[in-house]
Amino acid sequence: MKKMTESRSPFLFWFSFFCLLHSLPVHSAKSSHRRFPSLLISPGEKISPSAGQNQLYRTKYFTQVLDHFNYYPKSNETFQQRYLINDTFWGGAKSNAPIFVYTGNEGNIEWFAENTGFLYDTAPHFKALIIFIEHRFYGKSLPFGGKKDVAYSNASTLGYLSSTQALADYASLIIDLKKNLTGTDSPVVVFGGSYGGMLAAWFRLKYPHVTIGALASSSPILNFENITSPDSFNNIVTKDFRSESESCYRVIKGSWENIKDTAKQPGGLELLRKSFKICTNNISVDDLQNWLETAYLYTAMTDYPTPSNFMSPMPAYPVKQMCKAIDDPTTGNDTFAKLYGAATVYYNYSGTAKCFDLNDKSDPHDLGGWDWQACTEMIMQTDGNNEESMFPPSEWQYKDQVSYCEETYGVEPRPTWITTEFGGHLDADLGSFQKSLVIVAGFETFFIEVCVQDIKRVLRRFGSNIIFFNGLRDPWSGGGVLTNISKRIVAIVAKEGAHHVDLRFKTSEDPEWLNDVRKQEIKIIAKWISEYYHDLADKH
Repeated sequence: MKKMTESRSPFLFWFSFFCLLHSLPVHSAKSSHRRFPSLLISPGEKISPSAGQNQLYRTKYFTQVLDHFNYYPKSNETFQQRYLINDTFWGGAKSNAPIFVYTGNEGNIEWFAENTGFLYDTAPHFKALIIFIEHRFYGKSLPFGGKKDVAYSNASTLGYLSSTQALADYASLIIDLKKNLTGTDSPVVVFGGSYGGMLAAWFRLKYPHVTIGALASSSPILNFENITSPDSFNNIVTKDFRSESESCYRVIKGSWENIKDTAKQPGGLELLRKSFKICTNNISVDDLQNWLETAYLYTAMTDYPTPSNFMSPMPAYPVKQMCKAIDDPTTGNDTFAKLYGAATVYYNYSGTAKCFDLNDKSDPHDLGGWDWQACTEMIMQTDGNNEESMFPPSEWQYKDQVSYCEETYGVEPRPTWITTEFGGHLDADLGSFQKSLVIVAGFETFFIEVCVQDIKRVLRRFGSNIIFFNGLRDPWSGGGVLTNISKRIVAIVAKEGAHHVDLRFKTSEDPEWLNDVRKQEIKIIAKWISEYYHDLADKH
């Protein structure tokens, strides 16, 4: 959420429409509304929808109740919730073989199932059943007759879209599924990345009788009211780029005024349009700057050590490649040529796009419901910029978010609800911060401001069996759990890691540190399952 200034579009949430259009001559610009990116997979692992259906999962539906928390007649209405299942490796109910469940994110579930290799890579070792559950109001899991225009029509229908309802959905489905499989004694481990990782952690806290543990990857559960600094997200993006090249950082930092100044000159907008190969004559400074900013943000988030190919082809270490383009001596002092070269690393690494559409609003992965969630409970402060930021200085403004939400949906956000429901604050002084020093890959140190002690006390009192993974090159890591809470709630931190890199499909090119992260996760999960079986034997 960038600061609402005259130079930015209003209410820059981290909601954005992802567009899988790299095979077309025109590429879509990502919206400036910030949201969690999807998981990415390497080129050799890309799976077509039909192949994915046959190789990775079968599609099933569960009759789900509309409202788990009220007893009005309308609450008992139902809808069809989609889930995906793979029993290729399952040892079966008779042996009480485990069940691995992915807690679905804000998008259609096959998108995540086809790009979360960790479950498929580890299931054979554990003889586990694999389940991916789709989040209500996303994909095909739509209440109100499965009609999106009805489900999304107003606040009265969208009011059933929340994290708490989703968690109750998962619990109901898992319990029913285990009964149908006669696998009531099979242990369940939940997994998730990004928002799905937040859901996995919260699910373990709220439904410990349903799951024995959770792997929450890149889950910024601390990214809420006065826990994490609004500057944290963009500070990390800045550090990522500056660590590669000081000149790269300075070119980007100085480019925003350069673009504005050029646009004010006669013929300036046309010069910008040609410099960045924009498809139409309709170009604005806001749209162009948002287009560039989106490329930097998502490249930082997905700064993976191996090539990726989901939204579009991306090289290994794409931040490094962006800075190489900016520092290319053949571009001389042409700032726009430098920026264009950097942007194409994200938008056109394959070289197939001929021009770019800054105003495309496609939603091929059904992400639209996130805008509602970001207007109600998911109030994540990510848009501050201090003087060192590579983006223009700004402050996060809650009032602008309120204005947007009231105008769009007729609702006012509840910024304290998540910490009320799941924990985060204990002290009366909600503005108190503890500065936690983080050293990133040997460069300068920087501070991530979080109320670590509060969340430690909360989780230590009633939580157990949660793994929090964070890569420190991921901007969302500023709102993640970076230190062990207890012996049972463990933080695994990778200095070179990006957004839920541990959940990607394993490849022969993965660096040793990433293999070590996954080995740690597998070892901990194995311990949970072993302890469960020991307790089960005592019970019988």
